[in-house]
Amino acid sequence: MAAIDDLKTLLSQDVSQLETLADILGREKTCLATSNLQALNELTREKNDLLGAIRERAKQKIRTLVQMGYRPESGEPSRFIRSAGLSDLLQLWLEADQKLRACQTLNQNNGRVIVHLQKRLTRLTDIFRGANGQQKLYGAHGEHTTVSSRTVLASA
Repeated sequence: MAAIDDLKTLLSQDVSQLETLADILGREKTCLATSNLQALNELTREKNDLLGAIRERAKQKIRTLVQMGYRPESGEPSRFIRSAGLSDLLQLWLEADQKLRACQTLNQNNGRVIVHLQKRLTRLTDIFRGANGQQKLYGAHGEHTTVSSRTVLASA
């Protein structure tokens, strides 16, 4: 069946590009650690190009699955593939899904590093401007909050 072969090709491309994306995310982490902004900008462009290609293939995969009888409202595509008895295709689907989840985790970790760096930069900027006169406490979610008259429990 041509649709199955098309899906296998699309999934193989996903697996390959997700491996490349994982490598880029690893290099991105290194750039964040060393503050190499020029390399970081280049990696961001590469990452965005790869994500665009992966998103476009996701649309193609759904269209191909719909041609095979899959209904998006029926749940996960992997269940449809499993129920159709397409074990080779299922293995490829699960491999691509696992690589995608690994990339999401790497990207979230890098995002947390970026947020941390932004907070540190903001604090340093405040210090340089002399605007750090207000005391800060940790809020309910572990973030820094400025002490103001509405957060004071009592005053003399």
